[in-house]
Amino acid sequence: MKIEQIYTGCLAQGAYYITSNGVAAIIDPLRETQPYLDRLQRDGVVLKYIFETHFHADFVSGHLDLSKQTGAPIVYGPLALPAFEAISATDGQLFPLGNVTIKVLHTPGHTMESTSYLLLDENGKEHALFSGDTLFIGDVGRPDLAQKAAHLTQEQLAATLYQSLRSKIMTLPDDVIVYPAHGAGSACGKNMSKETISTIGNQKATNYALRANMTEAEFIQEVTDGLLPPPAYFGMNVAMNKEGYESFEHVLNLGMRALTPKEFETAASETGALLLDTRKNGEFAKGFIPQSINIGIDGDFAPWVGSMIADVKQPILIICEVGQEEETVTRLSRVGFDNLVGHLAGGFESWATAGKETDTINRITAETFANQVIIGEDKVIDIRKATEYAAEHVTDAYSKPLASINDWIEDIDPKQHFFIHCAGGYRSMIAASILEARGFRNFTEIEGGFNAIAKTEVPKTDFVCQSKILQN
Repeated sequence: MKIEQIYTGCLAQGAYYITSNGVAAIIDPLRETQPYLDRLQRDGVVLKYIFETHFHADFVSGHLDLSKQTGAPIVYGPLALPAFEAISATDGQLFPLGNVTIKVLHTPGHTMESTSYLLLDENGKEHALFSGDTLFIGDVGRPDLAQKAAHLTQEQLAATLYQSLRSKIMTLPDDVIVYPAHGAGSACGKNMSKETISTIGNQKATNYALRANMTEAEFIQEVTDGLLPPPAYFGMNVAMNKEGYESFEHVLNLGMRALTPKEFETAASETGALLLDTRKNGEFAKGFIPQSINIGIDGDFAPWVGSMIADVKQPILIICEVGQEEETVTRLSRVGFDNLVGHLAGGFESWATAGKETDTINRITAETFANQVIIGEDKVIDIRKATEYAAEHVTDAYSKPLASINDWIEDIDPKQHFFIHCAGGYRSMIAASILEARGFRNFTEIEGGFNAIAKTEVPKTDFVCQSKILQN
């Protein structure tokens, strides 16, 4: 028996590849299936099952393509009603896999179809739990994503999750290995550890939601407290996972269409496509196509694309570094952005060389900011998360998280200059590109963000003034 965790950092997502005696199973595969096909060929095994822990909200699974390519059936737990052929397993159902067995544990709460898969070894001993979004390392799945579909409140879903954890998971032996679907950085939980593997015993000792003396009421209160609104694209990804989608190869062919600057310009005009520039923020600041939005491929690309663009049906034209076209298309497809018009052949340099109009961002160093800013007079906008702001921030800075830009951008006075920063420059350049695309020119973005500002003499505080925090 072999278990391989295939972890994708930009999505904080874990897929699992299990082999035993010539056959394999894959749990929660990503959209692009070739890496799994390569593994199967490398190991000389046949894919017997594709297990899905639930209808994922934060990414589009590769279950449909993988099933078509291998003939392996897709398995869901109870209550899943996909629009395609799949096995809806019963609670406790056993699936033999070579010398081991996969046992279905229906664990509703995150969603009502949420299911964990318990691996029993050659001797029938409980060995590992693939917990999906039910149990994370240090956290549990948020219970607010499926309220509408389940016709339940988040409190009712949380109560269901409490019972699932107590009756199905906490009763397992302490040495059972826990393999979750996500780690730190995912929006499917709020307190996830950077660790991606643990044990039942360790989680019972350290996970706040698994305290032995925790009442159901306490669980509901603590699990639902502080939940931020889910990204807008989550519901659309659930629909794609449940109802079906175009093949990855089709999406790749769309995105890999190379367009000359003239063809790119025409396509932008005719399709109304969003211009997505995935270069590093420093390169973008020095020159970009007017109206384009910068979300760098080298950061948390897919989640920010989902949060900022939201509508997965939005037509998109890609500007990226030469050689990164396929990687960009792949990452977009992972979160369901399939309506790709093509990419700019030769990247931004070809646009500039063709003499087309370009724009820049007014970016300064943290040292220049320290010399220019007058605390108490100049407006400083901190677009980091509220928790980052609360830990330490520039004195008198306003907290306006990037995720809420569509709320606070309406309150900007176009006649008042302001400085804007994040932690390191990635998120502030996203914000800067959105601001310029909407006609705002009255701001200065700070290179290196708060990480660089913290090394200067600019006054800083951890005091949180409520009037400086975006209320939403």
